[in-house]
Amino acid sequence: MTIIISLLLLVSLLPHLTISAHVNVGIVKGTEAKAHSRPYMVSIQTCGQHICGGSLISDQFVLTAAHCWGGCGLLTVVVGAHDLRNSPSSDHIRVMSYIPHPEYKSDPSQNDIMLLRLEKKVKLNNKVGLIRFPQKEGEDVKAGTPCSVAGWGSQKTGGPVSDLLMEANTVTKDPTQCEKDWEYKSLGIGEFLAAQMICAHDLGGSCTGDSGGPLVCGDTAVGVTSFGSRDLCNSGVRPNVYTKISTYIRWIQIEIGNVK
Repeated sequence: MTIIISLLLLVSLLPHLTISAHVNVGIVKGTEAKAHSRPYMVSIQTCGQHICGGSLISDQFVLTAAHCWGGCGLLTVVVGAHDLRNSPSSDHIRVMSYIPHPEYKSDPSQNDIMLLRLEKKVKLNNKVGLIRFPQKEGEDVKAGTPCSVAGWGSQKTGGPVSDLLMEANTVTKDPTQCEKDWEYKSLGIGEFLAAQMICAHDLGGSCTGDSGGPLVCGDTAVGVTSFGSRDLCNSGVRPNVYTKISTYIRWIQIEIGNVK
């Protein structure tokens, strides 16, 4: 059973995720982010509950993981938030259309990436902003690159999600080793495909509820949080896996370009 990073306590609200395929991994051993220092971060919610993260890539589109779609009614995106309990600067916007990658598969996870078109354009300001993403299709991130992750997910395995946006540093790993760590035939729980995935691990990392949030290297989002170990958040044995955004640049540009 691959554990994909969605809200474990709300997995019953996500019927499209089967336990045999996905159980996701908030931020482990991280620190509270400075309020609005990551203005691109959004909370994706259903039935008033946070289930996934995402990032603003335009004033009307959010980039997230395909497995985040489903649950109780329509999804809502919360922008400009830091503390989900009380954030006067935040705005709740309904999702107008869902655009998962046409070749998305859940078991094992492949092409786990999705665009959400919002019902209205967001107002960009110092608390709501866009994340940069790669411009060169297929561009790789070298192993050993320092990056960071952020989210409102659990801070320990099996723990409750966080009301505050948390962040942690992580480091990209060698894809050959990632393939061995996630060898599907021997483990039966997941598969790492270097052409469309990046894996990363360090002292801090992603946990339950962080699916869909960005893996950021420098000031650029290079990955979308996809899956991790079913037994331990931020496992060193089964490092967290992120959908490689550069593989999907053309698809993203085409879909955004189709907006009239």
